[in-house]
Amino acid sequence: MATKPPQGDPVQDAPKVAERKRAAAGLPAIGHTLRMAHQQMGVKRTALTLLSVNQKDGFDCPGCAWPEPEHRHKAEFCENGAKAVAEEATLRRVTPEFFAAHPVSDLARRSGYWLGQQGRLTHPMYLPEGADHYEPVSWERAFDIVAEELTALSSPDEAVFYTSGRTSNEAAFLYQLFARKLGTNNLPDCSNMCHESSGSALSETIGVGKGSVLLDDLYQADLIVVAGQNPGTNHPRMLSALEKAKANGARVVSVNPLPEAGLERFKNPQTPKGLTAGTTLTDLFLQIRIGGDQALFRLLNKLILDTPGAVDEEFVRGHTHGFEQFTEAARAADWDETLAATGLAREDVERFLRMVLDSERIVVCWAMGLTQHKHSVPMIREIVNFLLLRGNIGRPGAGVCPVRGHSNVQGDRTMGIFERPAPAFLDALEREFGFAPPREHGYDVVRAIRALRDGEAKVFFAMGGNFVSASPDTEVTEAAMRRARLTVHVSTKLNRSHAVTGARALILPTLGRTERDLQASGEQFVTVEDSMGMVHASRGRLEPASPHLLSEPAIVCRLARRVLGTEDDVPWEEFEKDYATVRDRIARVVPGFEDFNARVAHPGGFALPHAPRDERRFPTATGKANFTAAPVEYPYLPEGRLLLQTLRSHDQYNTTIYGLDDRYRGIRNGRRVVLVNPDDARALKLADGSYVDLVSEWRDGVERRAPGFRVVHYPTARGCAAAYYPETNVLVPLDATADVSNTPASKSVVVRLEQSATD
Repeated sequence: MATKPPQGDPVQDAPKVAERKRAAAGLPAIGHTLRMAHQQMGVKRTALTLLSVNQKDGFDCPGCAWPEPEHRHKAEFCENGAKAVAEEATLRRVTPEFFAAHPVSDLARRSGYWLGQQGRLTHPMYLPEGADHYEPVSWERAFDIVAEELTALSSPDEAVFYTSGRTSNEAAFLYQLFARKLGTNNLPDCSNMCHESSGSALSETIGVGKGSVLLDDLYQADLIVVAGQNPGTNHPRMLSALEKAKANGARVVSVNPLPEAGLERFKNPQTPKGLTAGTTLTDLFLQIRIGGDQALFRLLNKLILDTPGAVDEEFVRGHTHGFEQFTEAARAADWDETLAATGLAREDVERFLRMVLDSERIVVCWAMGLTQHKHSVPMIREIVNFLLLRGNIGRPGAGVCPVRGHSNVQGDRTMGIFERPAPAFLDALEREFGFAPPREHGYDVVRAIRALRDGEAKVFFAMGGNFVSASPDTEVTEAAMRRARLTVHVSTKLNRSHAVTGARALILPTLGRTERDLQASGEQFVTVEDSMGMVHASRGRLEPASPHLLSEPAIVCRLARRVLGTEDDVPWEEFEKDYATVRDRIARVVPGFEDFNARVAHPGGFALPHAPRDERRFPTATGKANFTAAPVEYPYLPEGRLLLQTLRSHDQYNTTIYGLDDRYRGIRNGRRVVLVNPDDARALKLADGSYVDLVSEWRDGVERRAPGFRVVHYPTARGCAAAYYPETNVLVPLDATADVSNTPASKSVVVRLEQSATD
């Protein structure tokens, strides 16, 4: 039987710490999965729901974007995917009576964990200006309120339309169409905060801002490099792919400031071996200092150039541009500087080089550990240089693999959720719908926060997500949101963004992935694109959590009819009735989606074209893959300071907190911990178990403080520390962003640790 939500916030002022784990999954993962699922859904609903996750006739997991194999296990989900499903399919409900009992001022004091545990939203809710309680509102009145504020703007560019990575392709296409018909490109999304650096680097160097590999490429690789990524927590099903690659003879190099259990040993809970010994995944662990990856790959590239016969000269001559300038920069790489920047031993770098030279097919995977630094874009360009040198793009078993976080974040961008749309996309939109879309670039996440802060944006509309908790510089972000005239959130569950509002606020409850979507023409399905460019259908199986929910496409279509008027010639009503009509329009606007409805009907869907992978054709400005030669950068660390990276716990997905434990790292019953290397802690006179305030230092001189963190002596790289977000987002300055991509630099925050008043 499902349990009731917690009545009060659990006390988190005394986290328990034990030895870290050295293996992931196994029997503990099964037990933890079932326990959390039963708490939210009960036994019968757990069985019915989990067996539909990631199946060809089921629904796509609302968690990460890791792809599904062609031949799927009956239990094609991981522990954290099961948690995401359980939280969405929960039997707990947040009703109007809940809001009557809890004023916004009370909700604002609650933790993200407590808010999320309350259950599914059941009714549209409205917070009038000056009120402290949300009250129920009809859908018609809710759309009227949005229309009132949008039509009162002096310019459409005073509105911001944010998108979360959970939004389906159909909803995302309709959403961007509505925003552009209104007259703005203000379409920030969660990509701005995560893989924008990847897209920026890859678009410039290979001509496509996405990964170039499919699952089969991992299985065929000789060497897989996993850099700045913790798949054991963030993409657990990736461990199965690495296990299969290892069985096929691949070797794995892990490059990370922290040792992570999932990359040490994987106990596959679906095999007898996995329930006992498991599989060692990492052959070489390079414990790099935060932000040292560009220096590492630059030196590797120099060493490859210095090795006779190591460069694929035929590929370089026929398919690349800029090799001479790159070679000049690479040959200047210095051993002493590289070892200082990376914290690595020379023998480890030389061993890595030998593994590279022994491998014909190499895949490099990465995630936020590479994308959230000031120099992230040149860092990723250097990885592309590394792969181009030996012809490791555009052939089986090789390529770039940025591992996306949220389940359709890549698909949303493909559908046009982008503040800087390509002219070709806008041209296609204009031809199909007969209007002139705006051409001026809009706001990304950081620029949207600035615009709200400065009074230049007045309406904020979020299609999913938890914008306030996901964004940097928490105090600045919250103050900016409170300056808005209206904040609107399309949501399945309660989160902190509902408690940090504009003068007026709306919560619009929507269907989840797990739920049946019944429209006037019959039952609907939606589609998603995974991290490797595979597009497939998702069909919910459960009855909706409330009869008062609308689907995301229905919300957009009804809002568009209300705001743009019935005379608008886009058939919004038809789109709401039958999503196949939306897919027909996508097929005529978005390259690669031709004959969309017929192709997505195939079980498992279809792969989008990728010119570098499929044809070794590089649609860049030069017509070739581009070597680059940026100066090597790495963070400067003043004496007595540490370099902090923000990260997730194992009981967490993005800003959703499932529980208060991080069992792989040995942390229980609390999230306000900071992981510090024991040698650094001794030098700073910080005992294990002492309490400190984390204070970030940046050039603006503003004090940003996160108080009351328990020090945990932990084997981080020297000079480096780690703590969970969103609690530490307060330390990330709004203007501390990556060059080119403007992604918040959340993985390299200079901090000092001061004794806490709570110690």
